[in-house]
Amino acid sequence: MHVPVLTEELIKLLDPKKNENFIDCTLGNGGHAKMILEKTGPKGKLLGIDWDESSIKTAAANLKSSGLTGRAILVQDNFANMQEVAAKEKFHTIHGILFDLGFSTSQMEDGERGFSFQKDGPLDMRYGAMNPVTAEKIVNYWSRPELERILKTYGEERFWRQIADAIVQERGLRQITRTRQLVLIIERAVQKRLRGRIHAATRTFQALRIATNSELENLEQGLAAALSLVAEGGKIAVISFHSLEDRIVKRFFNNTPSLKPITKKPAVASLREVRINPKARSAKLRVAVKQQTSP
Repeated sequence: MHVPVLTEELIKLLDPKKNENFIDCTLGNGGHAKMILEKTGPKGKLLGIDWDESSIKTAAANLKSSGLTGRAILVQDNFANMQEVAAKEKFHTIHGILFDLGFSTSQMEDGERGFSFQKDGPLDMRYGAMNPVTAEKIVNYWSRPELERILKTYGEERFWRQIADAIVQERGLRQITRTRQLVLIIERAVQKRLRGRIHAATRTFQALRIATNSELENLEQGLAAALSLVAEGGKIAVISFHSLEDRIVKRFFNNTPSLKPITKKPAVASLREVRINPKARSAKLRVAVKQQTSP
């Protein structure tokens, strides 16, 4: 079961009130959406967006069981297209927008999705089936310089050159199609020089997931869209899980004149939450308010 992170901190900082409207542009299984809808009754509405069709279905079922579907509009799309989605659904007067950039437990545990190096499956890694790019295409057809770039930049992998070399050598012999196949290539490339808690394939899989889904580019577009949609006095909240995302959010909040950060330092999970949900250990929540313009 997927457990949403930083729920208490989010509700406190986002502060949803009666009859206000919100966008949850990373709907997932609907955990955060449910809490927001409970605070914004009886007339407040929520537009939930997710790229993953299975997440939309799960969230719809969860909200229905809580009697909240009447005030929720759920759309399968990329949050980079948030403005178009909101316009199509005639969703306006938006008091807050939430980004939860972590992928769900169900996505990780489904070997057929290809996200996990611990489960054998096809090298897919797409959040949404409408995405034409897969990790398999990247591994087999992107150039060596491109592989090196994403491993170094997106994965912050110190053995980026060795891993890229090993991938290029292997794909010259046979197509790389399975997660387990890629893990073995990585382990041979780094000769198990990594020590500690992190697996040798962790950073490569992160890099491929980010590249497959254009995560950083979509985040930048999504933040710009959120700024244009949220009402004056409304808030943008972002939960990130690695430094690349957090840097983009911090820079956007600090360098946008019409935004005022209300978290000087990001909110993080309590020790109690981390014990219950280890995934929360790396979560960081930043919130900014759109300032009212001078008359």
